Amino acid sequence: MSLNTIEINRLMDRFDSHASVWLFGYGSLIFKADFPFIERRPASIQGWSRRFWQGSHDHRGTEHAPGRVVTLVPDEGATCHGMAYLVTPEEFAHLDHREKNGYLRLATEIAFEDGSAAEGIVYIATHENAAFLGPASERDIARQIATAQGPSGPNSEYLLALARALRELGKHDEHVHAIERHLAELIGQASP
Repeated sequence: MSLNTIEINRLMDRFDSHASVWLFGYGSLIFKADFPFIERRPASIQGWSRRFWQGSHDHRGTEHAPGRVVTLVPDEGATCHGMAYLVTPEEFAHLDHREKNGYLRLATEIAFEDGSAAEGIVYIATHENAAFLGPASERDIARQIATAQGPSGPNSEYLLALARALRELGKHDEHVHAIERHLAELIGQASP
């Protein structure tokens, strides 16, 4: 599958007739909502784990030196915590462009902390996209993140903002926080 998924995502019209739809964010969407939204709530989805396995050629790296950003991988019994945004379907033109580097819109059940749930959308970059980097040790991921930089800034900035946002939500993600610790060692800083 191509790096650019904008056209594929435009074909996903399941929610086009809805006045609003929930969007689940588990990476930069937690800490960078650069779109209008009606409501924002902490939320989670089941059966997925967050992993720094997706290459970033357009935001946190370049084609020749990709950064690493998060995607979701199937993981039975796992819960991925993040932030849900209630948006109008018109926002997907912007979001499709923002998530164009291999991410596909998928329908998912989103659970809220009050016990309620709603069907919504999540962007996931599967192993079939051309930018997928796949698994590596958390130390190796930290090494790549330490040196990568793209149009949106240093890759380390993305990692640190995500780790901080998860802490603010009161959620621990062992994968994210382990990479953060390795990055701190690499650059000679104490991790939080």
